[in-house]
Amino acid sequence: MKRLSLNQISTKAWSLPEAVAGCAEAGVEWIGLWRDKVAEVGLDDAVRLLKRHGIRVSSLCRGGFLTGVTPEGEPVDGVADSRKGIDEAAALGTDVLVLVVGGVADNDLAASRQRVADAVGLLAPYARERGVRLGLEPLHPMQCVDRSVLSTLAQALDIAEEHPADTVGVVVDEFHVWWDPNVEASIARAKERIVGFHVCDPLVPFTDPLLARALPGAGPVDHRKLRACVEAAGYRGPIEVEVFNAELWNTPGDEALRQVVDAYRTHVAVP
Repeated sequence: MKRLSLNQISTKAWSLPEAVAGCAEAGVEWIGLWRDKVAEVGLDDAVRLLKRHGIRVSSLCRGGFLTGVTPEGEPVDGVADSRKGIDEAAALGTDVLVLVVGGVADNDLAASRQRVADAVGLLAPYARERGVRLGLEPLHPMQCVDRSVLSTLAQALDIAEEHPADTVGVVVDEFHVWWDPNVEASIARAKERIVGFHVCDPLVPFTDPLLARALPGAGPVDHRKLRACVEAAGYRGPIEVEVFNAELWNTPGDEALRQVVDAYRTHVAVP
């Protein structure tokens, strides 16, 4: 239980004060924060809230969209926004800013990936100065067009390895990488570069590239096997339960958190 982290998206209906208080009440010591929820209460108040309840932040989500392409179709300066995210992460006491790098720009996939590499090169020194690690999170290939031109851990590592391991790493999110026939080899390659481990299951039947996720144990992922892989690669940090699921979002927050805790204990925690 000391490694369980509630990724805030799993209890989307909860405000930041509700989520932090809920974690404290349930004995969950970590939370993965989303920047929009922090913005609702203000950064300074969020810092005070976390300290008051004794909850630590496993990661801040998200920076990125370094290609300039977002799901909403609105162009964004991903480098400038990610610098703000780095500052927010440092203030919140987490050393991990998750980067979702953005979709395909100008119908040129190769150039889009190079744009990501170039942008990470600009961000890495800024992050290093502030004690924050950039976590490149590859997303499922179905999200390549509008969310992430990095679809595998190997692609993320190709960029991360251009920088020191204490500055740029990767996030292993089961939903996005469990299917990859090279996932175990890529995790081993990521030794000392894994900055986050996110767990959930794909929903069966699979209905939506974003929302077809379920709590651990409801689908085909071997969570303990992947956990063993990331631990063999040196990761000993928090384990975030991150579930995009409309039914879970419509569940009262305290009940949703209870389900998160139960699923983690049953299918992720080492017996």
